[in-house]
Amino acid sequence: MPDERHLNRELSWLDFNRRVLSLAGEVGIPLLERVKFAAIFSSNLDEFFQVRVAALHDQVAAHISAVGHDGRSPAQQLAAIGEVVRELLGIQEDIVANELRPLLQKEGIEILAWDDLEPAERNHTIDIFRQRIFPVLTPLAVDPAHPFPYISNLALSLAAMVRDPETGERRFARLKVPSILPRLVALPNPERFVPVEQVIAAHLHTLFIGMEVEEVAAFRITRNVDLSVDDEDADDLLAAVELELRRRRFGRAVRLEVEATISPEMLELLLRELELEPADVTVHRELLDLTCLFAIHAVDRPTLKDAQWVPVTAGRIATALEAGRSLFSVIRERALLVHHPYESFASSVEAFLSESADDPRVQSIKMTLYRTSGDSPILRSLIRAADRGVQVAVLVELKARFDEATNVTWAKTLERAGVHVVYGVVGLKTHAKCVLVVRSDADGLRRYVHLGTGNYNSRTARLYEDIGYITCDPAIGEDATQLFNHLTGYSRGQDYNALVVAPHSLRPRLLELIANETAHGPEGQITIKTNSIGDPEMIEALYAASDAGVQIDLLVRGICCLRAGVPGLSPNIRVRSVLGRYLEHSRIYRFANGSGDAAPLFLIGSADLMPRNLDRRVETLVPILHPKHQAWLEQVIKFYLADDVVAFELQPDNTWLRVGSADAFEPHSQERMYHWVSAKQRR
Repeated sequence: MPDERHLNRELSWLDFNRRVLSLAGEVGIPLLERVKFAAIFSSNLDEFFQVRVAALHDQVAAHISAVGHDGRSPAQQLAAIGEVVRELLGIQEDIVANELRPLLQKEGIEILAWDDLEPAERNHTIDIFRQRIFPVLTPLAVDPAHPFPYISNLALSLAAMVRDPETGERRFARLKVPSILPRLVALPNPERFVPVEQVIAAHLHTLFIGMEVEEVAAFRITRNVDLSVDDEDADDLLAAVELELRRRRFGRAVRLEVEATISPEMLELLLRELELEPADVTVHRELLDLTCLFAIHAVDRPTLKDAQWVPVTAGRIATALEAGRSLFSVIRERALLVHHPYESFASSVEAFLSESADDPRVQSIKMTLYRTSGDSPILRSLIRAADRGVQVAVLVELKARFDEATNVTWAKTLERAGVHVVYGVVGLKTHAKCVLVVRSDADGLRRYVHLGTGNYNSRTARLYEDIGYITCDPAIGEDATQLFNHLTGYSRGQDYNALVVAPHSLRPRLLELIANETAHGPEGQITIKTNSIGDPEMIEALYAASDAGVQIDLLVRGICCLRAGVPGLSPNIRVRSVLGRYLEHSRIYRFANGSGDAAPLFLIGSADLMPRNLDRRVETLVPILHPKHQAWLEQVIKFYLADDVVAFELQPDNTWLRVGSADAFEPHSQERMYHWVSAKQRR
């Protein structure tokens, strides 16, 4: 029986992806951006099955029947997930087929079936097949001498039933669509495409010469890709992660996607060989793997995309650049609060690391690395610093999901450059975003610290909304030193004066702050902006605060296991989700009476209200004390909570209601934020 106090984490995530999908149907969003959201929905769903659904399958296989906080067993969760996923896929395919395709066609942008190609287009595609596709194909037949082939995770494949016309013997064959091929083959008109699997299917006779191809159908499987590295038992964590990365490709299958035209015989064969059940199948009327729509979004049609919002250089940084001053002198005057991507990541965080790497007064640089880009300017700066003798230490989190391989590569590169590379605290992921630079200033050694809500990733910094804080406050510098000593050394000391650090003090400190607002009753106010809320203890504390009359506003992009606006449970809690061109990623905590004397306390950092963040990760929150910085955060919150902006609000019946203008995607909090930041910079 589902619990009435806590929503299921997995179903809540599917509600989030439903909100993402709804943006593909928003008439006020430019057409190619709508196409992009349809692709993002599919990409999100792939990750969900690879990790979350795979974990539930593991629990069922282990005969675990214990219920979670929402009252559902693993098997019950899988059944509920299956129903919702099929519903959402139906919605996605309706949007693509009935809305996006016709609108794209009007603009001359089309994904055509093989049978719909014009003669010249077909001849063009036949040439491409002969020259570029045929040489890299490998048909794999299944017979007593050839067992059923291994099928890799998320690989698009063609299943074929082939018959020998002389003997009548029938054989199943699988043909992998090589990932090196473009999924959508461009025609002479570069805005018209044909799916590569249809090109291959039309030429199967060239691969099975003299045979009759009775049936061909595309399919795709999803495997469990979660790493199972026990760093307590691993003598060499880097080697253990590398080994697990090789093993991951052989994880058990958890989902089979097939075309609607597949025959029952073919489907039954795939299920048997892949050891899956009918409940693990999703049947598609549209193309499989609609992440291919990213290629449509890439079409060069600026009028069908969002108008560009060019990041501005933060005002004080711009002034310093004009005067030829260093960033260090700016930070000594007053800490910097920078808001990405409205304010440039390159001219703030990247510039801070670049200047640190080249400054002869800098003596050491320490940094945590959770996710970064493949060609990172920041890490290039660290290598440059190490080359000239600066002591550089980087904590690389090898178990950052889906970025493990990139982080392994960077760890090796950094080590070869002379950087001290460590892998964190045993049993914990290091998710904190922190840089510590020690510099010999004219008046003595000074510590400069960057703390942020987002990753040191130059690519995602242009797409993710995040906040960074750069300061030389002595208390924060001491805490950052203590943090790195704990992460890179062997220490139990975890006494911090300014920072709130998980797993030691974050949970008790947040509970203390919630309790303090609860004690203020109707005079209390809590505002939290986060990615996810799922921790039962935190949820119960917020329920208690609501019961005492505290006004609680929660800005939650993704998972929310808390119920909102329910009489007798959460009447004073409002939950709002903001989705748009930027992925909302910053975490802001505001407690109206947190600083005493009815003064608000603001905290920003890396931690969501999830058990993993509070108990199983190294996280940091930093207090924001300067009145100008607090005013900035107040304005951010006002934009998000304005009554007239487009957003989604969680209803007492656990559904999400779109609010704001019904016939446009404006006004939007991100739009208002961009114009406000741009106006401040001009002033």
